Amino acid sequence: MAGSTFGTIFKITTWGESHGKALGVVIDGCPAGLSLCEEDIQRYLDRRKPGQTAISTPRKESDQVEILSGIFNGRTTGTPISLLVPNTSQKSSDYSQIASCYRPGHGDYTYDAKYGFRDYTGGGRSSGRETIGRVAAGAVALKILNQMGISVTAYTKSIGPISIDMDHFDPEAIAATATCMPDRNADRLALAFLAECMQDRDSIGGVVECVVDGLPAGAGDPVFEKLDANLAKALMSIGSVKAVEIGDGVQVSKAKGSYNNDPFRSVHGKITKKTNHAGGILGGISDGSQLIIRAHIKPTPSIFSPQETVNQDMENIEIAIKGRHDPVIVPRAVVVAEAMTALTLLDACMLNMTARLDYLTDFYRK
Repeated sequence: MAGSTFGTIFKITTWGESHGKALGVVIDGCPAGLSLCEEDIQRYLDRRKPGQTAISTPRKESDQVEILSGIFNGRTTGTPISLLVPNTSQKSSDYSQIASCYRPGHGDYTYDAKYGFRDYTGGGRSSGRETIGRVAAGAVALKILNQMGISVTAYTKSIGPISIDMDHFDPEAIAATATCMPDRNADRLALAFLAECMQDRDSIGGVVECVVDGLPAGAGDPVFEKLDANLAKALMSIGSVKAVEIGDGVQVSKAKGSYNNDPFRSVHGKITKKTNHAGGILGGISDGSQLIIRAHIKPTPSIFSPQETVNQDMENIEIAIKGRHDPVIVPRAVVVAEAMTALTLLDACMLNMTARLDYLTDFYRK
């Protein structure tokens, strides 16, 4: 299977299946000298692990990470870092009913069409558990970015029709609410709405927003390696993400140029913008203002209501999905979006070190 590697200099390869022995990631290109321990990674994995709230799958997994390589005396050595997370709560029998049919909204049919067979237990490689490797690697990237003065913060912007009120933005509520909403009133309304969905044996989608502060101007490359294009690819690679927006996003198609253009100003010898409709990126390159990205996530396709489908014998049948599933994916996708954004930005910043002659000459000149 191709397509499990991401990045150019800071490169990651995720591996493992939902019901296999373990999942993990290999990180190549991490600079030597970074202080790193399992606790640095675990706190991010704890944000995505299942079974923590009434609106996540009841599957119980500790998701304990183990560092297998790349660390000596508590610091990275510059060699590949291998991270492993065992699976401990597989119930493969829950998936026996779908071994010979295709779940609506899932990758069952397309995997069969591509490979000729598939791992149907828990979705195999297409399971949301694959994101364990992304989050583990993202934790390392986030630690490096933090030392560079760059912060990445993701949160739930909306669930179904319930959206946060930015006037009530409370960053502490992101970790404190089951929905990961930074607005406690919106969290209460969303939980009530989700209770109705669960009672109806249905699911819902929503939007994750990610905000980056401290990213200087100049990261990203023109044409095919634009920063916004690579961020879009990174977030679209997360299962169930169906659209990505930068800045004003789809609203720009309704705006006039006189409104959408962000005027430049010189303030204390620094170039700034009066507005930020562009979301921090111009010409595919960061412009030094706040980076704003949104990922639109579809409803969880595994629902308990009967659905029409077909089996491998081309017979029209009806199924009701069994097993343990999230009624909404959005809250657990927050940290995944944060990780993928961090991985993209760190790689872009590392690539940027080769963009100018003075970067090289200033470093190597004795």
